[in-house]
Amino acid sequence: MKQGTQGSAGTGIPDAPARGSRVPPQQRAADVDRDRGRGRGRGLADGTGDVRGEHTHSETPIPRPRQVLQRPSVRGQILDALRTALVGGELTPGEVYSAPALGDRFGVSATPVREAMQQLATEGAVEVVPNRGFRVIERGARELAELAEIRALIEVPVMLRLARTVPAARWADLRPLAEGAVRAASSGCRATYAESDRAFHRAVLALAGNEQLVQIAEDLHRRAQWPLVGGPVARGRADLVADAAEHLALLDALAAGEWDVVRSLVQEHFAGSA
Repeated sequence: MKQGTQGSAGTGIPDAPARGSRVPPQQRAADVDRDRGRGRGRGLADGTGDVRGEHTHSETPIPRPRQVLQRPSVRGQILDALRTALVGGELTPGEVYSAPALGDRFGVSATPVREAMQQLATEGAVEVVPNRGFRVIERGARELAELAEIRALIEVPVMLRLARTVPAARWADLRPLAEGAVRAASSGCRATYAESDRAFHRAVLALAGNEQLVQIAEDLHRRAQWPLVGGPVARGRADLVADAAEHLALLDALAAGEWDVVRSLVQEHFAGSA
């Protein structure tokens, strides 16, 4: 998750503004009229943008400077946190979660949680349950196998073409990402490794110069990382390390132009990365 101001729940999500903030009382009409009268002839604003006592009809209005606010996106941070909880098994398939309850968990209002959950609904991770919240989609082994097949149909031809056209030095530039994935796998955290795994595949496919391809493959990859219903919460550390080691082997095969090895490694990687 992106770094941000520490919230009350210690999640890195800024706390929601305190409720019950006082609103300054509105000025009475009589006071407004009195102030307007005092301002005549002295150039005081009358509250409507006009200025009394000055001839301004021939002047070009000067716009007020707009303050540029630089602040992290709460919705984006919540979306990252929910994706991490989903991959890590903290959000159980089949369970319904309400936006207010999740908001309390993250120390924010229900609004950014609801918006983030709507995004997850468009991605197929959850479904809307009217008047209750959002249910985590229950996925089986068949769906996972279908995703692996689609990923192979898309990525294998691209990687084979890249193996023929990309210089070996370019593949060497991606080695730090592959080594980072190995370190992430060694931590045993499924969510941490999932992000590193996607980063590596994203960097490889980016060499094709097709942004639409990268986005579609990213979406399929993310869906393939969601946990199965009734399955283990997380794969074992040894499984993650073995999966990450395939990245290094794939780089070696791509640099050497070993097309059959590339095809075999990619297909096996897709089938075993769920």
